[in-house]
Amino acid sequence: MTISVSVLLTSAALIIAKDVMHYEQLKAGVIQHDMLVDNLIYKDVKLTASNDDYYFVFEDFLYQVLRNDLGTPPCWALPLWCPPPDPRGKVGEEECAVVYPPDGVIPFHGFSMYVAPLCFLYNEPSKLYSVFREMYIRYFFRLHSISSSPSGIVSLCLQFERLLQTHLPQLFYHLRQIGAQPLRIAFKWMVRAFSGYLSTDQLLLLWDRILGYDSLEVVAVLAAAVFAFRAENLMEVTSLASAEAVLADLSTLKVMPLIQIFLFATAI
Repeated sequence: MTISVSVLLTSAALIIAKDVMHYEQLKAGVIQHDMLVDNLIYKDVKLTASNDDYYFVFEDFLYQVLRNDLGTPPCWALPLWCPPPDPRGKVGEEECAVVYPPDGVIPFHGFSMYVAPLCFLYNEPSKLYSVFREMYIRYFFRLHSISSSPSGIVSLCLQFERLLQTHLPQLFYHLRQIGAQPLRIAFKWMVRAFSGYLSTDQLLLLWDRILGYDSLEVVAVLAAAVFAFRAENLMEVTSLASAEAVLADLSTLKVMPLIQIFLFATAI
């Protein structure tokens, strides 16, 4: 038993050391090369996490980690980052074409919110980067790319609408009649996996279920559960603005009771 524990501890230490070395190499490469994408990252952090009551304290931390992520190739492509060849003076030559940004992802509004909640769990940049990288390539990239995956954003939107039509048909058609498409309201929740909308402890509980079930489908279920929870008030609204007002604040919601009540109620 002692030998097994020692082997596990040694292996874990080697993995951590490898991640730290990899992170430092990425950091050194990013520092040497200024990129336009850095401005997009900085602006997104300023407009989202910096204005959030939970995450504003992690502004510098987020900028540091996201620069390393978006300023490097996809983590599955190369073990080490090398700057692309200089294409100046060689316009039109296919062999000199480079991918930009290097990781192939253009940061959009709210991208930094995929990282912000993890700052409460990891206080070392290398660990935070490693965990975010794994979460992103397993799950989060599906929330902003078109695919036929059951966990892709298209499938989640379809699942959300089917849940509402099946279990809350009156609410669904009422909202459509007044021009308040339910998906228009819920889409922003799902594309961020509810980051920035739920309180941090509840958000991490949701993400824990994503890891546990190895699927993003629970995100669509929660979105439908929120509508079910506020159904009585939503049935009284007469416009999109009033519907959005009813659903504006999700910070007091409890994720697991909400999902359980919705699933058990709809299963009867």
